[in-house]
Amino acid sequence: MFILDITYTAPIEVIDGLLADHIAWLEQGRADGMFMAWGRKVPRDGGLVYATGTRETVEAAAQRDPFVANGAASVRVIEFVPSYADAGLEGLSR
Repeated sequence: MFILDITYTAPIEVIDGLLADHIAWLEQGRADGMFMAWGRKVPRDGGLVYATGTRETVEAAAQRDPFVANGAASVRVIEFVPSYADAGLEGLSR
């Protein structure tokens, strides 16, 4: 499993202008079975995406994020090997 740690590098107005495309990217990742969860950081300076797949496919997907592709954010792909998942989070172990 992977965590995409997205950090905004552009003003929030630029981020908001790309938001619809970013959401479409997230929804496509979900439909493809790659993205399991996502959300904004607090404070709103980026977001996190929980993903599954190979490092190669997840890193390629991360670069297609409209925020990243348009230079409005950077992304760090962190590999995560869950050794425990509470009830309801069994999907983290796939």
